[in-house]
Amino acid sequence: MALQPNVDLDAALKEARDKYGAANPNSREYYESARNSLTGGLGRSSLYFQPFPLAFSHGEGAYIWDVDDHRYADFMGDYTAGIYGHNHPITRRVILETFDNGIALNGPHKHEAPFAEALCKRFPAFEQIRFANSGTEANIWALSLARVVSGKSHVMAFEGCYHGGVFNFEHGLAPVNYPIPWVMAPYNDLDGTSALIDTHEHELAAVIIEPMVGAQGCIPAETDFLKGLREITEEKGIILIFDEVMTSRLGPNGYQGEVGITPDLTSVSKYLGGGLTFGAFGGRADLMTRYDQAGEDPLPQAGTFNNNVLTMTAGLAALEEIYTESAARDLNDRGDDFRHRLNELAKTHGVPVQFTGYGSMLNIHFTADPILSPQDMHKTDLRKRDLFHFDMMDQAQYLARSGMIVLSLPMTDSEIDSFVAAVDEFFASRKSLLAD
Repeated sequence: MALQPNVDLDAALKEARDKYGAANPNSREYYESARNSLTGGLGRSSLYFQPFPLAFSHGEGAYIWDVDDHRYADFMGDYTAGIYGHNHPITRRVILETFDNGIALNGPHKHEAPFAEALCKRFPAFEQIRFANSGTEANIWALSLARVVSGKSHVMAFEGCYHGGVFNFEHGLAPVNYPIPWVMAPYNDLDGTSALIDTHEHELAAVIIEPMVGAQGCIPAETDFLKGLREITEEKGIILIFDEVMTSRLGPNGYQGEVGITPDLTSVSKYLGGGLTFGAFGGRADLMTRYDQAGEDPLPQAGTFNNNVLTMTAGLAALEEIYTESAARDLNDRGDDFRHRLNELAKTHGVPVQFTGYGSMLNIHFTADPILSPQDMHKTDLRKRDLFHFDMMDQAQYLARSGMIVLSLPMTDSEIDSFVAAVDEFFASRKSLLAD
């Protein structure tokens, strides 16, 4: 159904929001009921949007269904964790087989070391690794290690980046952030970052960075910026940490493999657990050995579910049988082509819109100005972003409210073509509202 043009952005957004509310009574009822026992009605703040978020019932392949029985193509991909789509036959088989043999075995088990070995073979920085339960946990352990071995207290992070629930710099220092003395640097600004490192080098334990900003706009770091950061941290003996929780999917050997830069430590998570909760961190063996309990003065790194059997088996099967190196190349090549098509579409319609990203992750921005750092996100009118979100849902395309768009392995040309057609319709119908 063609979207109705509207000459006033606020009126168009209200109309779209009201239409969404009327079309999803069961999601509204679920949300209002959930608020009685679940704070805010949902367990992840990033999933909230007004007037209420969709509640889902099931998924299959590249599609998800909400409780009002609407089917959507899933271009949110659970914020990059859902790379395998829904109900993948291999992970489903492995998980069911694992249940038959027990899931809490009280110690090391036969799938744990093989999974670690597979991860070390895949990602250049991993000489040794340790497991955790999430990307947030992986970053906690990596940063704690860096502070202990260096004997320094401060950590440099980058404005607008996100490293987990307690390492959130999307809008400054979040009140719930882990209490580390932070030095905040400008993303993609080597001169500014170098000056800050020079000032704080005697107290900096580590520099942590997303090699491509994920949740705040899919903004790749310039290769020269990352190379310069690697050089200056090596020169000054500061531990460099790549947070590849999202970006490890962007190439056969992670984003570090794409740019040819090896950090001292790396954190990963999301899809690598085969669809189950997972985190890992690792890097140089001389650093990681501090967690060796047979060594001298070992550091503790406990966690009941760090090596849970379900995640180890599903993760290993997914890495070796599904998201192989060739599958990674193919998916990310398709993502690059997808992003190019969308940018060409914006040019054809003459709208000030662009899609940034790399490979299978991209983000829409409602501005023609360059987007080089999360600080450039203020150039986007959030009303236009929200209108896009509602209009795309109305055309059965589900993506993050932030404008993040993620591909998954089950997607075919049909799903991608349908998404492009929906964006085409949005640009055509809303063109008058998208001007600067």
